[in-house]
Amino acid sequence: MTDAPASNETAAAAGIEPEDQLRADTYRLLGRLLGTPPDDATLELLATAPTSDDDNLLAVAWRLLATSAGRTRADQVTGEYEALFIGLGRGELVPYASWYMTGYLMERPLAELRADMRELGFERHDDVSEPEDHAAALCEIMALLAEDADPSSLARQAKFFDTHVGPWLARFFRDMQQAESAHFYRAVGQLGEQFIDTDQHYLEMVRRPDGAAATLNRPGPQEHRRSGV
Repeated sequence: MTDAPASNETAAAAGIEPEDQLRADTYRLLGRLLGTPPDDATLELLATAPTSDDDNLLAVAWRLLATSAGRTRADQVTGEYEALFIGLGRGELVPYASWYMTGYLMERPLAELRADMRELGFERHDDVSEPEDHAAALCEIMALLAEDADPSSLARQAKFFDTHVGPWLARFFRDMQQAESAHFYRAVGQLGEQFIDTDQHYLEMVRRPDGAAATLNRPGPQEHRRSGV
């Protein structure tokens, strides 16, 4: 992660609309927090990152995440992460699209995702053992799609979101907020739920004939972009 939020100048230099860079940064942050527990440096960065004073639910969720990050340590979050996502045989939560959409792992949603990933040019890393429909991987794909400056990218983002993200990820984040083991991750779940809801509206609005655009609140710190999933 870098030590500052993404700026409008950074997005402009890359040919990316500022709103889309903010979306990409948020997806990448969520993906990182879902893929591995944060270390102390990441927690400090989250605790001190600028947040909006707005009173809408997404802005409130960012402030709650910052507060929660400032009140916890990496060793505490690591134990929480293991209880939520790993456990003895299985964690309290199952962060896979197939599970949420069918009740089983390795089902049709995963096969459809793999086909869409091939079409979009994404390849699975050789060192990744998790199935591709893990919530962290889907967030990373959405981050990469949001950083595509091609004008046709929004249509691809909307299609991918509608098929692989929208049907379940907000529900997963709601379950995270109710999980018995969740403390820091309760705030992550609040941010995730509000952001997914906001992004769904954003993708719907930018496709409207009148060209209306949604407004997103500034996310937390930007992370380095990776080349794949």
